[in-house]
Amino acid sequence: MIQATLTERLTLSRPAEGDLPELHDLHADPEVWTHLPSARHRELEDTRHLVERYLAGWEANGVDVWVVRDTSTGALVGMGGPSLRGDLAWNIYYRLTPSAWGRGYAQEIIAAARDAVSATGRDLPLVASLLEHNEGSRRAARRAGLELVWRGPDAGNPDPDAVRLLFADRPLSADALRLFVS
Repeated sequence: MIQATLTERLTLSRPAEGDLPELHDLHADPEVWTHLPSARHRELEDTRHLVERYLAGWEANGVDVWVVRDTSTGALVGMGGPSLRGDLAWNIYYRLTPSAWGRGYAQEIIAAARDAVSATGRDLPLVASLLEHNEGSRRAARRAGLELVWRGPDAGNPDPDAVRLLFADRPLSADALRLFVS
């Protein structure tokens, strides 16, 4: 199991208990959630549950979402990485601090995620699921070479007009598509 991965500028590591306060600050920041305010973390326990889910993925699959830090300073840049969904597809996640936006960090995370999932031997689609009005995430997915494979209503979103986009590195099976849109 890989514990840390280095990119050109970033250190990507498995979440640890000591990361929890900074990760909560990230997930509680209203600016980070302008595209989906209802998902903002209100309590530390919200973040703890998220991290526990990622740690379970690490245990089951040998890789999951990383804590992302600037290698030169150690400052938190965000969280990102691949999570296996239903043994059918890898969901690529990236949530960055506002000070990290627009610096190409998502591209480094996506490239590292591709390498990490390749190392697992599970040749499954890599999927970015995002809201249509999240232009930054959409640009990151396109720059990474992911193609739009689905557009439709965002199930469970309190905004009935919200539109979900799925970008992927290949077509999705009907079962994989259902994982992301139901």
